Amino acid sequence: MSEEVLTEVDNGVLIVTINRPEAKNAMNKAAAEGIAAAMDRLDADDDLRVGILTGAGGTFCSGMDLKGFLRGESPSIEGRGFGGVVQAPPKKPLIAAVEGYALAGGLELMIACDLVVANKEAKFGIPEAKRGLVAAAGGVMMLPDQIPERVAMELALTGDFIGADRAYELGLINRVVDGSALIGARELADRIVANGPLAVRVSKQIIKESRGWPMDERYNRQAQLIAPVFVSEDAREGAAAFAEKRKPNWKGK
Repeated sequence: MSEEVLTEVDNGVLIVTINRPEAKNAMNKAAAEGIAAAMDRLDADDDLRVGILTGAGGTFCSGMDLKGFLRGESPSIEGRGFGGVVQAPPKKPLIAAVEGYALAGGLELMIACDLVVANKEAKFGIPEAKRGLVAAAGGVMMLPDQIPERVAMELALTGDFIGADRAYELGLINRVVDGSALIGARELADRIVANGPLAVRVSKQIIKESRGWPMDERYNRQAQLIAPVFVSEDAREGAAAFAEKRKPNWKGK
């Protein structure tokens, strides 16, 4: 794992930290490779249930490393996109814990995550147009799926920032906290870890994929995905734990 990306495991949660505080966590090739490796680890390890992506030094990510860009370096991974994740998010839930700025590619990293917890002072935006660029890592395509189109249009064309309260009003983020976004994200992650891992993974898959399904095929496609869950050991364990008034012992099977 690159020193520019740090990882920590705690109670089934993989915490992935972009560790370039001197550059406000601007994304370079090494950091993208580190995030990609962390996402592979998250999906491959059955003991890991949820990932958290955050940044060191009080900033989430300020976008692409422009010095690297001028050197011809790309902060993308083939087939996985910017930051090693925007085009190929993990199958397991990924939470963004945002302090400071999530700008340009940093915002695109954030919207590739499933859930977002942000400090009340955080700022969000896609200011690429101010530099003669386009938010090509999903900003102009994916942002209209998450907030009203007219608001996404304004952010893209003006390059202006919005604060955490406005982002929360728009539904762009899940929670605004007074203190540490990472602590808030851990609390949210723990609530997910308490649930059946198969059910969580398939629920995420259906939410992500079903918007592209033809209306007359939706229930059939959903049935194919959920059928293994309903006959799993975890499904029986969940029912037994409820009847016996105890916490379930999930096996992910």
